[in-house]
Parts: sequence; C-alpha cells; structure tokens
Amino acid sequence: MKSQVYLDYAATSPLLSEVKAAMIDAMDRSYGNASALHSTGHDATQAIESARIAVARLINADPAEIIFTSGGSEANNTVAETFRDRVVAMSAVEHPSVTESMRARARSCKVIPVDKVGRVNPENVPTDVDLVSIMLANNELGTIEPVADIVKRCKKYNMFVHTDATQAIGKIKVDVKALGVDYLTLSAHKIGGPIGIGALYVRQGAPYKPLILGGHQEKRRRAGTSNTLGIVGLGAAMQYAWDNWTCKTFSNQVRELRDRLRDGILQTVPYSSCNSPKEECLPNILNMSFRAAEGESIQLYLDAEGIMVSTGSACAAGDIKPSHVLMATAGDAEIAHSSIRFSLGLDTTEADIKRVLAILPDIIKRLQGISTIKVEEQYD
Repeated sequence: MKSQVYLDYAATSPLLSEVKAAMIDAMDRSYGNASALHSTGHDATQAIESARIAVARLINADPAEIIFTSGGSEANNTVAETFRDRVVAMSAVEHPSVTESMRARARSCKVIPVDKVGRVNPENVPTDVDLVSIMLANNELGTIEPVADIVKRCKKYNMFVHTDATQAIGKIKVDVKALGVDYLTLSAHKIGGPIGIGALYVRQGAPYKPLILGGHQEKRRRAGTSNTLGIVGLGAAMQYAWDNWTCKTFSNQVRELRDRLRDGILQTVPYSSCNSPKEECLPNILNMSFRAAEGESIQLYLDAEGIMVSTGSACAAGDIKPSHVLMATAGDAEIAHSSIRFSLGLDTTEADIKRVLAILPDIIKRLQGISTIKVEEQYD
C-alpha cells in the first residue's frame, strides 16, 4: 500500500492530538446540557466559556463578542441575515457561503473586481453600501487582502465591514482590533479542530440579527443546545495555535516547503504556471495550472499514487463550472479547468514535497499527451 501524502489542508485538516484529548475528556466531564442548572450543566458551561476565552484571545477580541456557530458557512449566513434587505458589496472571489447568502438576502449586491492574483484595490470599494464583505485570505489562491486599508476607507462613509478569516486563522496573525472589522468568521476544522463548529466575532455595538431563533443560548444570539464537544474542540485548537504560535511555524517551516514545491513544479513541468501571488500570500496555499491537462484528471491520477490535493474550494467539489475565483482573476476557462490547489499543513514534510515532484511531471506529461488540444497550439 502506498504511503499517503495529504496536501488538502485548506479543505480540512487532521484533528490535532491535543484537540482529540480535550474532546474525549469533555465526553466524561462535560456531557450535561449547558442550559441545565445542575452540576454537569455547570461543567459544560465552564468548558464552553473557557473555549470562548481561547477563541477571543487568539484574535484579540472580548469573549462577549464571540458567538459559536456550526461553522464558517453559518457565520457568514448570519452576517447576511443581519443585513437582509440592505445594500452590500463583496469581492468577486468570496467563498460561496458569502456570495450566495448575500445575494439571497440583500436588496442589492455589488461585486468588487480583483486583480490577477485576486486582490481588491481599496479604491474600488464602493462607498454607498451598508456592508462590505472581503475575505482576509483567499481559500483557492492564498491571496491576503488589504482588509485594514479597506476598513479605513469604509469607516469614512460609516459602512460596516465583515471578513471571512477561515483560512487565515493560525497561519497569519489575526487581530480584530488592528483590522478594525465589525464581523469576522472562523472555523475549527481548518486548524486542527473538529468539523461542524465555528464562531462569529461581532464587534460590540455592531448590528446583529440571529439566524437561528428559539432559545436563550449564546445570550439569545444563536438558539439551539450548545455543541459542547465541538466548542471544546474549537477552543483546544485555538489554544494550541496560541501556545505554539503556529503563525511562526507556517511562516518559516511551511512557507519554505510551499515555495520548494512551487519552484520544483515550474522547473520540471513544461507549460505550468503559478496562480498564487509570491507576496502577501498565505504560507501554505499554492495554486498551479497545467496547460492541456484537466484538473480533475490530475487530482485522480495523484490520488491513485496516494497524493491528495484539490481542484479548488472543497465546497465546489462536483461542480463542473470553472472556478469563479480563477475566472475573476485570469478570465480564462482553460486555466481554471487545469488548476490544482496544493495546501500544506503542520505535518507536511520535505519527503512529501519530494514525492510530489517525483510523480507529478510524468502525470502531466501523460495527460498532455492525450489532450485533444496540444500545449504548443495553445501558445501559438
């Protein structure tokens, strides 16, 4: 059996052993309903509030500003619900949970264009909307957006700002006060926590409308019995990021491996190109295109060799349409259809990178050889 090389951390990351241990402990200690008045209920409440403190500390917020959700998508939908029937603006490269929820609820939704690496120019942000939603770092390209500069522009016109920081948490420093945002989305499973739990930061005094009604949980901001185990897992992942300062690890160790992979591909695979920016980019995401080689075929061939990658956002898996992110940046369906996202994590090794570089060139050569459109023709 081939050893596995997992390079799809941007889709989801393996559960940290520290997180698993914390959740197992919570199964024994904090199994009560956090809304109950008895001792096991108090134990669950304590565990939840400890997790809230861990989340708040990592992003420099007040614990009272943190609302637990079922994940990033619910958090993004909650912001959209808060601005229902209002005028909003968002970048052309937002996650579908932002684009679709905003379009479904807003009275009018403006799309802000991006440059060839997916970055928004603050000067292009409209000044006649109620809310601007710009992700902190792109999930397909890794592009870091100038959110703090966008906030400065928006505040001049009394507009609110939301940022989806799901991919950025733990990889770069995220400080809500330095950014100046009113809302921030995060999710546990991108940073070694469990799937199905996330949080929404809501700046004190910012407008807020609950998405889920029917209970007093989360100070009546989100109804439903608290997912204590998931919340404990989220808190443990945030605590791990704080204690081990994972931003530094990603910046030093993971970035070096990512750059080695990028340079190796460009050197060994003809007609390959890089879609991710070299500067102001997450240290763990690399998006590459391979002319005349279909992305899903590349993914399947690599998977047969025990190498797991993605063709883009995991939420768009199975969608035959080209990536809306790459269409917004390159405007070329061939590039979009021939793209692969490699995303690295804390457990990625030099051996993993060497293995990809040993196997990938032959796969691309094979696919380009059977393509109906030869790469030379595409460059004539």
